[in-house]
Amino acid sequence: MVKPTKSHGSKSITASITPRDLMAEPARRPGAWCAKVITLFPEAFPGVLSASLTGKALDQGLWALDPIDLRIFGEGKHRNVDDTPYGGGAGMVLRADIVGKAIEFARRGAPAQPLVYLSPRGRRFDQAMARDWAAAPGVTMLCGRFEGVDQRVLDHYEIEEVSLGDFVLTGGELAAQAMIDATVRLLPGVLGNAASTEEESHSAGLLEHPQYTRPAEWNGLGVPEVLTSGDHGKIAEWREAQSKALTKTRRPDLWKARGDK
Repeated sequence: MVKPTKSHGSKSITASITPRDLMAEPARRPGAWCAKVITLFPEAFPGVLSASLTGKALDQGLWALDPIDLRIFGEGKHRNVDDTPYGGGAGMVLRADIVGKAIEFARRGAPAQPLVYLSPRGRRFDQAMARDWAAAPGVTMLCGRFEGVDQRVLDHYEIEEVSLGDFVLTGGELAAQAMIDATVRLLPGVLGNAASTEEESHSAGLLEHPQYTRPAEWNGLGVPEVLTSGDHGKIAEWREAQSKALTKTRRPDLWKARGDK
């Protein structure tokens, strides 16, 4: 019996290798951006993606989420998906043949989209990558576990390895949710205000400027006068200067990449 996967939202679809009852499950909005996540823990999704604006957008069908249970492609009574590494060593490795079946299933009848493996040795995820993914029909993510994935499946499908940062997680599920969130919020209609994404950290290679709101004074601390001046030109100049100063101090790597003096 195939283990069912969980879904969230009236417009989302879960993956299954058994025929689907089309009358029992609402169809997603045609052309919606879709994240396919190959994982041993489909129940971990949508997780935090069901909250706030991303969850609302998922309900509305502005994007779709397909958790694909890797275990259903496993072999034997226990649906084994891994084996000991050639050459010895600790841990287990996800088998190329098992992962390959899951990838073929994910790609079946779907438009071409980025195929990535969430790995600490991959290229570091950034805002530019999120924009690229948002411009694609969606993204297919392979969540690693144990000691990783047989290199042959990565080579065969030319899978790009992507890292959330310079640290190691138990699996790729948390990284997948973070990357999906960063991408989905760039999709049209998700945030409701396109200008908000243009002014955020990393949108132009700079960190975001400081923000202030009411009350005008708190614990003896006031608000910079320029922000209450009503002069939008001076406010824009102040914010840009603050962004540049923060970036230069906190992220010299970003500052160097911009080539600013």
